[in-house]
Amino acid sequence: MKRLFYLLTMLWGMSVSAQSPTDDYVLIATNLGNIKVRLYNDTPFHRDRFLQLVEKKHFDGTLFYRVVKNFVIQGGSSDSRNAAPGQHIGYGTDAEIISSEFVKTRFHKKGALCAPRQPEAINHFKMSDVSQFYIVKGRKYTTQELDLMEKARNNPIMIDLKRKHYLPYKEELDQLKASDPAEFNKRLRAIKQQIDFDYSVSRKLEFTPEQRHAYTTVGGCPDLDGDYTVFGEVVEGLDVVDKIAVLQTDKNDRPLKDVKITMSVVAK
Repeated sequence: MKRLFYLLTMLWGMSVSAQSPTDDYVLIATNLGNIKVRLYNDTPFHRDRFLQLVEKKHFDGTLFYRVVKNFVIQGGSSDSRNAAPGQHIGYGTDAEIISSEFVKTRFHKKGALCAPRQPEAINHFKMSDVSQFYIVKGRKYTTQELDLMEKARNNPIMIDLKRKHYLPYKEELDQLKASDPAEFNKRLRAIKQQIDFDYSVSRKLEFTPEQRHAYTTVGGCPDLDGDYTVFGEVVEGLDVVDKIAVLQTDKNDRPLKDVKITMSVVAK
């Protein structure tokens, strides 16, 4: 009986641990309206640190300080708190730097909540700064535009691979083609297999059906995919994102009208 009780207890514990954790939601209150975001559980480090900063009131009193048309609205920098009109706002003095969490199924559709970062010239590993955030506004793309984006990324990759694996042996292969067709085909297949393998593990761009549907219907910023961590999405208040996204800005992309932020953890 004791062994049976132990077994049942163990199986129950395994079933509980296998369940997905409950989603976390944060309310971003502003003077232009409220934005509610859901944090993804498959980016746990960003989720947990963002929640900690919300609980610490880190974001309260900061601004949406960077607005770029058809691109993003960015906020949360500590430099923006009580910033004078026209003051240039940087990354803040209390940046929270963590490792990136790139998840292929999370991408920069409209409403995506993402972590900015310093440029790769000084941030080689693309570390995220979760002490601030941006929300994607973007624009809608046509299927043809997405096709062209793929070709622009992928064609140079394939050209480099052919230059590396094929061109050094082209003269030899041309001779084999005339003298020993069987050996020519064998060598050519081996080269093609190597090129195909290297291409498969390269940073090629291939939009998934989900990405294509989102970018052609609601829009977004596909050129940011794979370079910045997406760790949540707007579930209510996209109209508020739209309001902020069209505000008049100064030369530093800061809205002329301050959009102040207050954040709190909320229920679904």
